[in-house]
Amino acid sequence: MKALINIDYTYDFVADDGKLTTGKPGQAIEEAITNLTRDFIEAGDFVVFPIDGHDEQDTYHPEMKLFPPHNIIGTSGRDLYGSLKAVYEENQDKDNVYWIDKRHYSAFSGTDLDIRLRERQITELHLVGVCTDICVLHTAIDAYNLGYKIVIHQEAVASFNPTGHAWALEHFKGTLGAEVI
Repeated sequence: MKALINIDYTYDFVADDGKLTTGKPGQAIEEAITNLTRDFIEAGDFVVFPIDGHDEQDTYHPEMKLFPPHNIIGTSGRDLYGSLKAVYEENQDKDNVYWIDKRHYSAFSGTDLDIRLRERQITELHLVGVCTDICVLHTAIDAYNLGYKIVIHQEAVASFNPTGHAWALEHFKGTLGAEVI
């Protein structure tokens, strides 16, 4: 069984005026990420939206020292970006679509993602979203450590750091044994 893990494809991470935007690279993957999401939902596969959510007043969160405030809970910056938003809204009540609020880079850190996947006997994770070298990477590392097979859809991941993006794609293959397609 397989699942699509659709990481952080939000307004703040993708729009030109997003608070921590990938900009054009993130916008360029919109069609691929939307089509993959639609295909997985229609096939009845489990589709998870682990979405970064921060409290601007949380001065203890380590990201507050590294990045400008982004994906603040209760703001439109956390909305899914572009056509992906409509796909989610049309399907959010289906049993195979699941939203996770996350505080850290990895979709597994502090969430029930592993439990939800194991309940469904899912062994293969397809990862898409942003940022390739941050949240997608940390999710992939945790997935590897938990024994999941990992598939990265190269046309559906992006970063604001081209060097980090290229490095992460190689790291997925060479260190995590992921299939990059």
